Formats: sequence, C-alpha cells, structure tokens
Amino acid sequence: MKEHFAAIIKAVGEDLNRPGLQKTPERAAKAFEYLTRGYHQDLDEVINDALFPSDSSEMIIVKDIELYSMCEHHLLPFIGRAHVAYIPTGQVLGLSKIARIVDMYARRLQIQEQLTTQIAETIQSVVKAAGVGVVIEAKHMCMMMRGVEKQNSVMTTSSMLGTFRDSQATRYEFLSLIRSQ
Repeated sequence: MKEHFAAIIKAVGEDLNRPGLQKTPERAAKAFEYLTRGYHQDLDEVINDALFPSDSSEMIIVKDIELYSMCEHHLLPFIGRAHVAYIPTGQVLGLSKIARIVDMYARRLQIQEQLTTQIAETIQSVVKAAGVGVVIEAKHMCMMMRGVEKQNSVMTTSSMLGTFRDSQATRYEFLSLIRSQ
C-alpha cells in the first residue's frame, strides 16, 4: 500500500523527497489500514461471549454512537452517529458490543445505506431480538469537500426489522426516544 500512496503523491505533482512528504506514503498506508480495520475483525471476537440471559422484554436503546467510515465511491470520510435499539427475547448483548458492531462495519469502505442494514441484521442475528431499529445520521465529505460542496447537509438512513417494522407504535417510541435529550 505504501508504494501505491507514493505513486498517488507523485501523480498529483508532488516531490516525495520534500521533507514533509518523505514518510507520508508509510504514514498514509498505516492510517488507511486503521480506517479500514473492520475487514480484519471477526464478529465472534467482537461479541466475545457477551450475551447474557435476561427477562427484559423492553426496548434497549444506545444512542449517539459516533462513527467514522469511508465512502466507497470517493474514498472520503463520512462522519456521524448511530442510534441502535432492540427488543430482547431472553438475552441481552453487552453494552459496549453494540458500539463495537457499529465500528466493525463502519471501518470498511461503505455506503451509509448498507452500513445501516448491516448493523441491524447483525444485531438481529446475534441477539435473536423481537425487533431491531437502527438510524444513522452522517455528514459526507464527498458532498462537502467536492462536487456540490454543501456544508450543512446530513444524510439520515434507517433500518427497521421485526417489531420495529411491523408495529408503528414501537417504531414511534424508538424514533421519539432518540430525539429526546
């Protein structure tokens, strides 16, 4: 990857011998590996057996999970927050694992729509929940730094599974709770 970053830097007309750029290809390669580390994560290791028996059947919500991802179309970041809810059916997932699942999928080349669906389907699969709701709000650098250059635009996506799709009341409760402060 280092050699490819060196070629890109040369292609834009820069001198790799310039003091500020001498180690940039190596630094950029390490940064890109970090930004896409989700490809090297395994769901079972992320969950790490953090499923616990529970009699709870009420909605569990984790809101404002910050996320950083890379647009697969332009390789530019999109930055935002995820709100995740589920209704357990006999077991709950360790709290930090929800954020770790968000991060695992966000740290891949992505589109926000797919990221939202991946998180919802994974939590549904892991917890066997009665329903899962995921909303992501993000700002996309590909829209802010280039092209249309709109600085205040926010993209919102949602994925509703099970009772969150079937029950308007459940969906409404989730959406109203993530909007409350």
